[in-house]
Amino acid sequence: MRIGFRVLVWFVIAMGLAACAPAAPLPPADSGPRIHTVLVVSNGWHAAIVMARAEAAATGLLPEAADFPQAAFLEFGWGDRDFYPAAEPSLGVTLGAALTATPAVMHLAGLARAPAPSLAEPEVVPVALSQDGLRRLIGAIAGTFERPAGGRAQAVSRGLYPDSFFYNARGTFYLFNTCNTWIARMLRAGGVNISPSGIVTADELMARLRAALAKEGDLG
Repeated sequence: MRIGFRVLVWFVIAMGLAACAPAAPLPPADSGPRIHTVLVVSNGWHAAIVMARAEAAATGLLPEAADFPQAAFLEFGWGDRDFYPAAEPSLGVTLGAALTATPAVMHLAGLARAPAPSLAEPEVVPVALSQDGLRRLIGAIAGTFERPAGGRAQAVSRGLYPDSFFYNARGTFYLFNTCNTWIARMLRAGGVNISPSGIVTADELMARLRAALAKEGDLG
């Protein structure tokens, strides 16, 4: 099973290695009303951020939203350029992604509807943000796209879903800078008090996110 294989390999690697990550800076101060909601979706090994396409496009920061004119929502995921798109990644590709710093891709998908909040698998956690927080989150995501000529990034391949594409992305992927670390960094940019330090797996991300939201009173 694809997901089971990935989870097992990541777990074995994570248990066999240790690293000390620097403490993350405090999230931006934000006292505005939290009138926007984004979703963090986890399938057990990989996490992504889902938001309304209209909100993403309205900022002008994500011209790639125009690649999905019929979508109501957009899903953003970041990962290793070889490992993430692979339907059945080999052990070599998996180990290479984990143990060496490799180029990244952004997976952007258009969705007809938002995933329903759930604690089951896939787990879906709603995150409330202020107007400024949402713009900072979108700006952080936009800054991850690799745009060598400026303007709109060009899709480099079809994505994992019928309406999705991969785009070259900034940053390097390795064991202690995974898709789940990236999600925590994006949320922190949006004002969520979650530290990306030490987050490797999706389970670690979701547990830390739920704890952060519960502390803020945004999650029961």
